[in-house]
Amino acid sequence: MHSLLPEAAPTSGLLGRVQYWFACFFAVGWTGVVCGGLFYQFGMWEYPCPLCIVQRMFMLLAAMGAAYIVRTAMSHGVLTGRDYMMGWGLSLVAVIAGSFASWRQTMLHILPGDKGYGSEAFGLHLYVWAWILFQASVVAIGIAMAFAHTTAARTVPATAPGPLRTAGTFTLAFLGLVIAVNIVAVFFEEGFHWFLPDDPNRYRFFYDVGILD
Repeated sequence: MHSLLPEAAPTSGLLGRVQYWFACFFAVGWTGVVCGGLFYQFGMWEYPCPLCIVQRMFMLLAAMGAAYIVRTAMSHGVLTGRDYMMGWGLSLVAVIAGSFASWRQTMLHILPGDKGYGSEAFGLHLYVWAWILFQASVVAIGIAMAFAHTTAARTVPATAPGPLRTAGTFTLAFLGLVIAVNIVAVFFEEGFHWFLPDDPNRYRFFYDVGILD
């Protein structure tokens, strides 16, 4: 059986490290998209619905798949075909599942006269943009895997100080911070309840503990 990587995979230069840099870009990109949702939540005072939260979860899971590649390179300096396939496979599952969640929310507001949920960005609701980005990510991951034979080096020297490690450290720190913020944001919105309302209109935690009436 042929390996995903060639017997003599590129170990130096930009070509062999394309997958590492793309993994950083992919993770930071999806984390930035989630930050956009947080801006609408806290900057424009819009409460995310359950489907919005589900889409954020899949966005972060997609970023975590790419982050697996980054973290492995930073820890060992070596990436096997299994490492690449594990990372991109996890991301692929996440973006496909996320596309179904965003498609579901889009279909809920597809009828004429339905104004949709939340505000718009550049003429489209956030869940429509999410669907577009999820679909684009499926294509991007497919391209990355198709060209892995020449762009996925086994040796990625990200263990020593330098641009590779700096980019990886920023990627993992940014992702970890946004995950933590989302956990707190969802907890504040859901409070001490099992389910989030379909049309939330307040942060129930503050009402549960008596801070707000």
